[in-house]
Amino acid sequence: MTISRRDFIGAALASLVPPRAFAQQSSTRLVLLGTGGGPRVTAQGRAKPATLIVANGVPYVIDCGDGVALQLVRAGVELGSLRYVFITHQHSDHNLDYGNLIYDAWAAGLRKPVDAWGPPPLAAMTEAYWQLNRFDIETRIADEGRVDLRKLVTAHEFAKDGEVMRNDDVRVTAARVRHPPIEHAYAYRFDCPGRSIVISGDTAYSPELVSLAKGADVLVCEAMHLAGLERLLAKVPNASTLREHLLASHVVAEDAGRATIRRSPRRCGRSPRASASAERSWWGAICSRCDGRPGVPLRRNRRVYPRTVSGSHRTCLAASR
Repeated sequence: MTISRRDFIGAALASLVPPRAFAQQSSTRLVLLGTGGGPRVTAQGRAKPATLIVANGVPYVIDCGDGVALQLVRAGVELGSLRYVFITHQHSDHNLDYGNLIYDAWAAGLRKPVDAWGPPPLAAMTEAYWQLNRFDIETRIADEGRVDLRKLVTAHEFAKDGEVMRNDDVRVTAARVRHPPIEHAYAYRFDCPGRSIVISGDTAYSPELVSLAKGADVLVCEAMHLAGLERLLAKVPNASTLREHLLASHVVAEDAGRATIRRSPRRCGRSPRASASAERSWWGAICSRCDGRPGVPLRRNRRVYPRTVSGSHRTCLAASR
């Protein structure tokens, strides 16, 4: 089967437009809420890691980096509609706003159950958040007549590959990936109505991720550009140790292309967030290990990504059809 450049761009853009815009056009949508790597906060930069999948009108949030609730609102999602949360691994840039997201949904009128999945210590984190905010939660229950948030949330902790959850619309499968020194880091595959989407989380090149993404429509994979990495390291005092960690635990752009060709994509693309020269540099690295077909840059929606800067961490997208 062949696909035209125009058809691919149309399909890719459809995956990235906020939910309201496609309410009548697609039963499954994908929004990248944040793609900035690492815990460091800068005056200008991309939002921290978080991804949104909307299947038949229900939001599924993957990772809860700092500011995820605001990004959801900017994407047109009502916080009170939150039902499902998934954490790929327990690094702070992926889980820091886990509790705050659920609390913000409660403040917005949440009255229905929320289920959260992730590796250890998700259950302990959830309980610790209740203890941290016990005074406020109990005050608002008594003073404002709110339901008890603690009774709405169920934390499902897992530590192995396989099916994580299944409902009438979505089947979620997890595969353990390689992100040292974190022992339990997982990629997720969402088999949704009309579309299958794989979220890599943070990982070095992992055959397990390639296997999980086989036959999927979209692979959202982290990527690190080596030239950008060196520019970042020049600004920090712990450059030597940080370089060792980043190279051991993250995918470089070339290996993102390697992952896409291993799963035979029709095209590969990434959301642009740098200058034209940087864009060409990124594409050269990514496509160097693809099958030679031209890559297609995917436009971002500025409602979801209000900031644009260059940096060492990016997100690649590969579409197989």
